[in-house]
Amino acid sequence: MSGLIGRKVGMTSVFNQDGKQMACTVVEVGPNVVTQVKTVETDGYNAIQLAYGDAKEKNTPAALKGIFKKANTTAKRKIVEFKGFEVPLTLGDVLMADLFEVGEYVDVVGTSKGKGFQGVVKRHGFAGVGMATHGQHDRQRAPGSIGASSDPSKVFKGMRMAGRMGGVRVKKTNLQILKVLKDQNLLVIKGSIPGAKGSFILLEK
Repeated sequence: MSGLIGRKVGMTSVFNQDGKQMACTVVEVGPNVVTQVKTVETDGYNAIQLAYGDAKEKNTPAALKGIFKKANTTAKRKIVEFKGFEVPLTLGDVLMADLFEVGEYVDVVGTSKGKGFQGVVKRHGFAGVGMATHGQHDRQRAPGSIGASSDPSKVFKGMRMAGRMGGVRVKKTNLQILKVLKDQNLLVIKGSIPGAKGSFILLEK
């Protein structure tokens, strides 16, 4: 599955041909540099390694410096492997937003916003124990009972309880590309995508 590494710029809205306003996300997707071309003969599988986002040379490990030097490019922040590129690529090639077309559907992978430690109402949509009458005090956001008594004498794994929320890998599928701004390496994608502004995302075809 081919694709590119991008960065979420933010959200805006556009009007379609019927005059309907649609929420959309602006994504910067270039330039992506080919830093490694992996083959079955040398690595046991076929893949293209792409790098995106400038990084400081002093913060780059020596092993990565060697990879970037072979590709004749500067240090990068994000490195991802993609499989299934139909177009033959060589070391040092640069991929831009023109890899995608208007109307095309893509899958977007990102890390969702971290929400910290949250209770069951926010994390799982619980309604609370009940009303604040008949002796119930401060129970509107309580989780309630979490298990049985002597049988089974334990709480089963997977019980929905309070805990850390967000900050996980999320994939949204079949998002339509509304605009391709080739001169600015920007894509306008219909709907929302996971992640905060400025976070790295993966676009897969």
